[in-house]
Amino acid sequence: MIRMYVILVCLLTLLVVPAVASPQANTTTNTPDAKAEPQRNAGPEATPTAAPVGHLVRPNSRPNLRDLFGRTSNPGYSTIRPTYEVAQSSGPSSSGEERKSDSGSDPKPDSEPKADPDSKPALSAIEEEIETLKARIADLEKQVASGGGSAGSAPQREAEKSPGVPEALQLPEPSSGVDNFTPFAYGDFTWLNGTSRNKAPIFDTKFFTPEVRFDTHYMHSFNNPVDHSLGGATESFRSDEVQIEQISVGGDFHWQNVRGRVLYMNGLFTTTTPRNDASSGVGQWDVRGAYRNTSEAYGGYHFNVNHGLNVDAGIFVSYIGLFSYYNFDNWAYQPSFVSSNTPWFFNGVRVQWFPTNKLKIEPWFINGWQTYNKFNSRPGIGGQILWRPKEWVSLVFNNYGNGTDTLGNGARKRLHTDDSVEVRYFNRPDSMGISKMAFSLTGDLGCEYSGGVTCTHNGPGGPKQAFAGWMLYNRMWFRKDLMAVTVGGGKMNNPGRYLTLLPPINGADALSGSPYFTASAGDQAHMWDGSVNFQYMPRQYVTFWTEAVYRHSDVPYWTGRGGITPPGGNNGFPAQFACGTGAASGTNDLATATANCGAAGVWFPDLRKNQTTISAGVLVRF
Repeated sequence: MIRMYVILVCLLTLLVVPAVASPQANTTTNTPDAKAEPQRNAGPEATPTAAPVGHLVRPNSRPNLRDLFGRTSNPGYSTIRPTYEVAQSSGPSSSGEERKSDSGSDPKPDSEPKADPDSKPALSAIEEEIETLKARIADLEKQVASGGGSAGSAPQREAEKSPGVPEALQLPEPSSGVDNFTPFAYGDFTWLNGTSRNKAPIFDTKFFTPEVRFDTHYMHSFNNPVDHSLGGATESFRSDEVQIEQISVGGDFHWQNVRGRVLYMNGLFTTTTPRNDASSGVGQWDVRGAYRNTSEAYGGYHFNVNHGLNVDAGIFVSYIGLFSYYNFDNWAYQPSFVSSNTPWFFNGVRVQWFPTNKLKIEPWFINGWQTYNKFNSRPGIGGQILWRPKEWVSLVFNNYGNGTDTLGNGARKRLHTDDSVEVRYFNRPDSMGISKMAFSLTGDLGCEYSGGVTCTHNGPGGPKQAFAGWMLYNRMWFRKDLMAVTVGGGKMNNPGRYLTLLPPINGADALSGSPYFTASAGDQAHMWDGSVNFQYMPRQYVTFWTEAVYRHSDVPYWTGRGGITPPGGNNGFPAQFACGTGAASGTNDLATATANCGAAGVWFPDLRKNQTTISAGVLVRF
C-alpha cells in the first residue's frame, strides 16, 4: 500500500507540473500549437521561438526522412507523443535576439523573466497536497512497524486486483510465513520419491492451475531384439529408438469449493496402460478406446471440515507402489516390480479427509484393481493412510480388498497391502558437494483365495496364489540439488502370475492372454532387478537423465534377439500358437498346433532370463 501512495505522488507531480509551469491556454501541450507549425517547419534557416523560462516546450521533431522510393524511413514516429522539456534561461541575449510574448506584442529585449502570479497559488496547493501525502505515508509506516497493517492486508489485495479482470482469472490469495493449515504445506516435500519437485506453478489463477508434461527417451537392450520390442515393464517398450512415452496437457479446476482435474495423455502410455486391463472383456462398449487418452479425470467438492475433506469421483492415480505414474516425479525411470506390477490408476470414488495438516485418511470405492470396469459383481474397497509428522519423513499405508479381479471367476477374491517409508537423513541445500540424501523402502504382500486357489499353501483349495515383494532406493543430490544419483532395486515372488505383466507376444494383452506365457494357478514367477540412475536438473521444470538397469527372471521372460513378433507381423490371434509361417494355428494347445502347422512347425518367441538396458531421456513438467 505504501508503494502505491508513492507511485500516486509521482503521477500527480507529472500530471500537475505542466499545468503549473505553463498556465496559459496557448502554451505547448500534447496537441501541437497551430502557430508553432510554420516556425517549426520553416526550414533550416528558421530560428526556433524561445520559450519563457520554466515553461514546458516540445522538442524538435525528428525529420520525416524518406528513402529513394518515397517511403517514410521513420514510419510511425509522428504518432508518438513528444517529450516535453523545461525551457532554460541563459541570461540576456548576447546576439540581440528578440522573441514575441504570448499575447503577440512587439518583440522586447531579452530580460529576466517575470514570475507568473497565477502559478504561486497552484504551487502552494500542490506542495500542501504532497506534504499531506508524506504525512499519510509516515503514518502507514508506523502502523506496519507496530503490526497494525501488513503487506498482505485485504485492502491492499483489493487494490492490486487488475481492473476488468474476472475474479476467477486473478492470482490466488498470497500467503505469508509458514502455512500450518493446508495439509502438508508446513514443509518442503519435493524431495520425496513419487512427488513432483516443482516448487510452485508457473501460471495460476483462482479458477485453474494448468499442467503440461513431456516424457521422451532412447532405450537400448543388450539382447538386441530384431523387432525392437520389449516387455515385462510399464516404462520400457521399444529398443534402439527415440520414443515419446507421455504427452499430457490438463490441470486442476477449483472454484467456490468445487474441484476437478483432467489430464489428457498421448504417447506410448495410451497403448501400454489400457492393454493391462482385462475388464474391457466384460459386456459391451469399448471402454479402452473411451479412456485411453485420459490418465486422470474427476470432479468433486471440498468441504471445510478440519483441515479439509474432499470427495472425488472419476479416474484418479493409484498410490500403490510408491512411484508416480508420471516419470518426472520419480527418482528412477524404470521402477522395480513392486511398483511396475501394481495399479497406476483407479476408477471410482475416493474421500480424502485431513484431520490434521500432517495426516490424510483416504478410503476408496472402486471398480477393481486398475480396471475401467468391474470384472464380476463385487467392487474393490481400499484406502490409504498418509502421515508426514516431520519434513524429513513420510509414511504411507495402502490396502485393498473385496475385489474379485479375475475375468470369468467371481469367486476368487484379492487382498493386498503396500507400505512405504521415506526418510531424508541428510540435508544441506546450499552445499556444493552433497546437498541431500534420502532413501525409500517399500514392502508388498498380497494373495488371492477361493475360486480354485489359496493364499498360504498348496492344498485341497488349490495352488498357492500370492505376491510378495520389496524395493529399496537410495538417492544423493549434489551441488545445491543440481544433480542426483539413485541406486536401488527390488524383488518379487508371484506364484500364479496374477500380477506379472504379460509380454506382448504376437500382440497379446491381459484380455487375450498368450499360450507362450500363461498365468494359470500354480505358474511360478521369481524376479529381481537393480538400477543406477543419474539426473541433471538445471531448472525445476526439466530433468535430463540416464539409467542402467539389469533384470532377472527364473523363467524365460525378457525379449531376446529373435524378438516376440511372428514372421510377417502379428496375425491377429494372440491367444493361439503361431505357425512358422506366421499364420495362426487355430489352437492354444501345443500338440494340436504342431499337427495343424505341419512342416512349417510352431513358431516360438525368443524369451530370455536376463535383460540389461541403458537409456537416456528428457522429462519436462510445467
